[in-house]
Amino acid sequence: MTQEHLRLTESNAHISPWKKFGPYLTERQWGTVREDYSPDGNAWEYITHDMARSKAYRWGEEGLGGICDDRQLLCFGVGLWNGKDEILKERLFGLTNGQGNHGEDVKELYYYLDSTPTHSYMRMLYKYPQQAFPYRKLLKENKKRSRQEPEYELMDTGIFKQSRYFDVYIEYAKADPEDILIQITVHNRGPKVAKVQVLPQLWFRNTWAWGYNTARPVLRETATGTVVAEHHELGQYHLYCDEKPELLFCENDTNGARLYNLPAEGRHFKDGINDYVVKGDREAINADQRGTKVAAHYSLTLQPGQSHAVRLRLRQPGCEEPFLDFDHIFAARRHDADEFYDCIHDTLSDPDARNVQRQAFAGMLWSKQFYYYDVNQWLTGDPAVQTPPAERLNGRNRRWSHLHNEDIISMPDKWEYPWYAAWDLAFHAIPLAMVDAEFAKSQLRLLTRDWYMHPNGQLPAYEWNFSDVNPPVHAWATWRVYQMDKKLREGQGDTAFLEAVFHKLALNFAWWVNRKDKSERNIFEGGFLGLDNIGVFDRSSALPTGGFIEQSDGTSWMAMFALNMMRMALELAKTNPVYQELAGKFFEHFLYIADAMTRGGDGLFNLWDEEDGFYYDVLHTPDEERTKLKVRSIVGLIPLFAVEVIDQEMLDAMPEFTERARWLLENRPHLAQLVSRWEEPGKGARHLLSLLRRSRLKRLLTRMLDETEFLSEFGIRAMSRYHLEHPYVFSTEDDDFVVQYVPGEAESSMFGGNSNWRGPIWFPINYLIVESLQRFHFYYDEKFKVEYPTGSGVLLNLNQVAQELASRLTKLLLKDEHGRRPALGNNELLQTDPHFRENLLFHEYFHGDNGYGLGANHQTGWTGLIVRLLQMRGEKGK
Repeated sequence: MTQEHLRLTESNAHISPWKKFGPYLTERQWGTVREDYSPDGNAWEYITHDMARSKAYRWGEEGLGGICDDRQLLCFGVGLWNGKDEILKERLFGLTNGQGNHGEDVKELYYYLDSTPTHSYMRMLYKYPQQAFPYRKLLKENKKRSRQEPEYELMDTGIFKQSRYFDVYIEYAKADPEDILIQITVHNRGPKVAKVQVLPQLWFRNTWAWGYNTARPVLRETATGTVVAEHHELGQYHLYCDEKPELLFCENDTNGARLYNLPAEGRHFKDGINDYVVKGDREAINADQRGTKVAAHYSLTLQPGQSHAVRLRLRQPGCEEPFLDFDHIFAARRHDADEFYDCIHDTLSDPDARNVQRQAFAGMLWSKQFYYYDVNQWLTGDPAVQTPPAERLNGRNRRWSHLHNEDIISMPDKWEYPWYAAWDLAFHAIPLAMVDAEFAKSQLRLLTRDWYMHPNGQLPAYEWNFSDVNPPVHAWATWRVYQMDKKLREGQGDTAFLEAVFHKLALNFAWWVNRKDKSERNIFEGGFLGLDNIGVFDRSSALPTGGFIEQSDGTSWMAMFALNMMRMALELAKTNPVYQELAGKFFEHFLYIADAMTRGGDGLFNLWDEEDGFYYDVLHTPDEERTKLKVRSIVGLIPLFAVEVIDQEMLDAMPEFTERARWLLENRPHLAQLVSRWEEPGKGARHLLSLLRRSRLKRLLTRMLDETEFLSEFGIRAMSRYHLEHPYVFSTEDDDFVVQYVPGEAESSMFGGNSNWRGPIWFPINYLIVESLQRFHFYYDEKFKVEYPTGSGVLLNLNQVAQELASRLTKLLLKDEHGRRPALGNNELLQTDPHFRENLLFHEYFHGDNGYGLGANHQTGWTGLIVRLLQMRGEKGK
């Protein structure tokens, strides 16, 4: 067991709080729903990037490469100034949803390079230009561009020419849980002498201005280069600053004079350090050397190629020589991190694959965030602050007044998506379980807690609209994480975790049945289901035709949900026979959904199209007319995910369940015919439950594995390339609705236009395809083969197909034979420069034809699934 494994054990056993401090600061608090107190709900405009340096936040804090405690009371982040910018670089800049030609978009270059699960060692890189940051140019050029044009990025401005930038490495190493060493190493990559000011900052989250607890913590200088931080709840910490820098103090309070033309009372506001450094305003900082925000002021002059390390130490009192053992501790923690990841990489021998996997884990671990949002307080307002506008009580999230979030949560991306999303979080749990199974389980448990889950059984979707609907993948993730954890625990499953989540998901399943199967025909709706613009219409809004859509994906997700619940119930029934009855109930649910998928809920019309060999959504209009919306997209592939294999040994051990299953299949013969060969055992007396019989499975895979349709060089596209030359058109009296294959950024504004499901490659769907093929192979074994690719004449079994798809997906980020990574496109700096080429970005999705990374470029969340695919690749190599 490595040192990091020992720390994890201590943390999980509550022996030592190794996770008390971590990278829990968000990268963007401005422009979020939590901080929006406007009457019209325009969160992007209520607090802008320009306002952020002057506005004290209500619900959280943001920072550059920062850390905080697990309640975000005491925060640390890095400030920088190159002497030319109009403002300090204290936070990452980006465009709002209305400013970007493809929606919100961070316009900075930064990389998460390393982190252990307890954050005993962390490392990130920020690339800071030496010329004035081109804020206005980025805004102006992106405003000019249409949705059909690429985004104008920071690198397009020429700001990095001749390497005129600083590489700023931010590192943390823990001597113990509350003794944190900080090193900020600045490299001058440019050809000339360059100056930079480094301003490590420590501050308290503003908890005193809202009328609940007015106790104000304090930061004060006790000796040259030493700050004492005193908080009535957190206790006392010291920040030691090497080289005895000047300390600059102000208050983490709103500058009402700048933002709202209020009287300038107090003077020492949140932006005081900025105004002192950039504007030379000495009155902006507190000469008494105290406040609630402080910066250590380092001025560096670096020769070309020179670097300098700024060292600090944050810990509880009692350290006479804080930098005596500094280098030794850092070296030890780096070694511990290497040792830990050597264990994780055990199947990977390729150094590049190890680098990709380690940075993917780093991105996921750095993307933890303290997320605080009490909807009832947000709706009604705080005692010491003006009452929110009345419109709020009829606006966003008004039906979620019970929701109280105050936890460390895995974020999709801490700048573009600094809020949790239900289905994203489920996918995050899979790779997180490889390095910290307890954290993965806690995340899945979190969304089913009473103060998250709605009393009616719905899981909260995401903060822009908690009432929206994400695909029900929580049960799948729970079962998979349970299995992974059981393997790590040498066969001892955490049934307490499984049972707790199972019961809450049973309520969620009932919510789906009662709310999304309104006609009670086992055909489900669900709305957009996270797939944004994939459909002919916005599936979450009223249809231009009236009526509703019977969704192939919504119904398939529910079939998958039923099988996941059945499988969990069977596992729990090993120690408590009462769960056999519940397993039988979910088995029955699956059968009726399978019947509806195949024959239609009324036996007249179904979602399968025999002529095309594909599943489609069906438009059901008020005049009872039904129309198949013949768009070949992943909506029609999702039926693959509803697959489970049960062996005879399990059936023999579950007599009550087996008897119920036998009765249903004998007395409901139409159901028995529709389920994939339940009555015919496969290899090793295994039985298959799936929506697809052998013939339909082959037909569906023939389309999916066709390179002129879904199969690209880098995985499965979200939409068939057939629709490039053959757009689908649905005409009404008032308009034509067109769906066309778009391999890159969205060309429509549906759902804001900041993600596209009409052609790109998405990791979560591809991962489920790979896993489903493996499940089918577990039943069929070598007997079932398909052409791969379609028309090639090469026959592979389904496990081989899964391996090939996994290989195509990992090719996106691995170096090819020319040393280039497809996801980084044609950018020569990213591809070839020694200071760029080993640093990875994990994009939200990827171009369907050439593999370029698109969307949010730090969404390691579900793109972090690559760590599992790389493991699969390594196991294949062995």
